Amino acid sequence: MRKFFLLLIIFISQWAIAQKTIIYCGKLIDVKSLQVLSEMSIVVEGNKITDLQKGYITASSNDKVIDLKNKTVMPGLIDCHVHLESESSPAAQLQRFTLNPADIAFQSTIYAKTTLLAGFTTVRDVGGSGVNIALRNAIKKGLVIGPRVYTAGKTIASTGGHADPTNGYKKELMGDPGPIEGVANGVDECRKAVRERYKEGSDLIKITASGGVLSLEKDGSGPQFSEEEMRAIVETAKDYGMPVAAHAHGAEAIKRAIRAGVTSIEHGTMMDDEAIELCKKYGTWYVPTIIAGKSAADSAKKPGYFPAIITEKALAIGPKIQATFAKAYKAGVKIAFGTDAGVYAHGKNWMEFIYMTEAGMPILEAIKAATVNASELIGISDKTGSIEKGKFADIIAVDGDPTKDIQSMSKVQFVMKDGIVYKN
Repeated sequence: MRKFFLLLIIFISQWAIAQKTIIYCGKLIDVKSLQVLSEMSIVVEGNKITDLQKGYITASSNDKVIDLKNKTVMPGLIDCHVHLESESSPAAQLQRFTLNPADIAFQSTIYAKTTLLAGFTTVRDVGGSGVNIALRNAIKKGLVIGPRVYTAGKTIASTGGHADPTNGYKKELMGDPGPIEGVANGVDECRKAVRERYKEGSDLIKITASGGVLSLEKDGSGPQFSEEEMRAIVETAKDYGMPVAAHAHGAEAIKRAIRAGVTSIEHGTMMDDEAIELCKKYGTWYVPTIIAGKSAADSAKKPGYFPAIITEKALAIGPKIQATFAKAYKAGVKIAFGTDAGVYAHGKNWMEFIYMTEAGMPILEAIKAATVNASELIGISDKTGSIEKGKFADIIAVDGDPTKDIQSMSKVQFVMKDGIVYKN
């Protein structure tokens, strides 16, 4: 009996070692060389890519074959700016008083799955209630289907700033939120707010360097942190190994944030020539979110969709992002793909590719921004962002050829994340 079990263990071990998945790719986008390769084979074992070869290699009897010969294959896409807890709605202001954390958590699982099936295998969630940390953990444990999540937890704002959670409340409800709630004033509170996010389990820090559009504050662009405060945030975050993403619309806020050392500027709507030069000088990433601007402006045209104070800002700020992106791209600023998903309906992230190409970025460069560049911004380029030996098996395929028809990016037919097929 002992000999039988020994032989059984050896057989199972050998079978497991031999088991491979071979993906036949009719077309394969090499996101590093910006070339479309033909007739390629990807070998996957476990959650890693173990080989990439020209031609359709012969499979053994134990191998699983996935035939994508009539598709265009590319690395799983990465969206560097999403909000998985929520989605734009005329009821958004009311929901702040009616939804419990459990309600937010359950709806976030739907948005996460939608995002993954749209081809986005990794995302950076840049602000929510803190439920986004639990969502990340649940996805990592395999309890929930969704992309790999890197999250900021709660955004850090100044009192009355874009991410102050009590904006718009009646006086009796406002209170005086502090660093625990993500509101900080002065260097000491800024440091404490970062440490609170670290304590809660955030992967990165998100700050609102300027006012914003979809909050109940009158100014959508003015600076809301001093450079000294932001420098304290950046220095403290660095101590804890966390990059800093800065929401910033106005030029002065953008420049303060860059000089303070943030990793990325989000939106960057009113970025001027000086800010562009600072981006290049400091190596700061730019995450444009063009679709968010367009979507917010479109929603603002619907009577009653937003409160009047938001409508005015959405119409003034939203339409400007695409032109800023074009200017920054042509100037040579480092660009990583991000959409602000949640400001528009989740799953339509691919539309950002349309707006990027309209503004002059070739589609292969836009896809690179959503793979190679995005992985570099997040700090995971050694793990994902390209189809290479040793990296995570994050692989998607679309109908058609995006270099000939940009609408192909909406036709995701195959999704593999971490070696597991979620859509085929």
